[in-house]
Amino acid sequence: MLESELLTAEEYGRLPDDGRITELVRGRIVEMNRPFTSNGYLLIRVSALLWNFVEQRGLGRVVGGDAGVITQRHPDTVRGPDVAFYSYERIPRGPRPVGYWPDSPELVIEIRSNDDRWKEIHQKVGEYLSADVLTVSVIDPEPQRVHLFYADRESVVLNAGDQLTFPDILPGFEIAVGELFE
Repeated sequence: MLESELLTAEEYGRLPDDGRITELVRGRIVEMNRPFTSNGYLLIRVSALLWNFVEQRGLGRVVGGDAGVITQRHPDTVRGPDVAFYSYERIPRGPRPVGYWPDSPELVIEIRSNDDRWKEIHQKVGEYLSADVLTVSVIDPEPQRVHLFYADRESVVLNAGDQLTFPDILPGFEIAVGELFE
């Protein structure tokens, strides 16, 4: 494929919805597997917990359902996190921007599927962190763990009895990791 045949984020965003789950990676469309029902449950559970916390405190916006985040330009990459949080500092109150939002979220949450390879997960995590995401949380359902990756410190692995918090982004948010999987 020639460089001129690579898609930009804007061209990718204008493509008709053909029912496939895709991301744009370095200008090329990459198809992804549809997640299992248990992943959908976790997606809604985490989204609801986060949304309720953010909404009650008027902190910003929570998005989900693979809403596109531009992580790289020239060639463009558009990733679809399972859940993301944008503070009002990054995306101000008022009318929401049209298309892909002009800033990155502070928090990205990905739910690992059975077929996700850690090499690919680490690649995505690196892209998010390079795009100014402060924390990337990868929820791993099988061992019931949460992996936290940060822009400015070492990663952390939390087990079922540990408390999941995001003190620099969402002070006061706290839930036992095991409760995510109930």
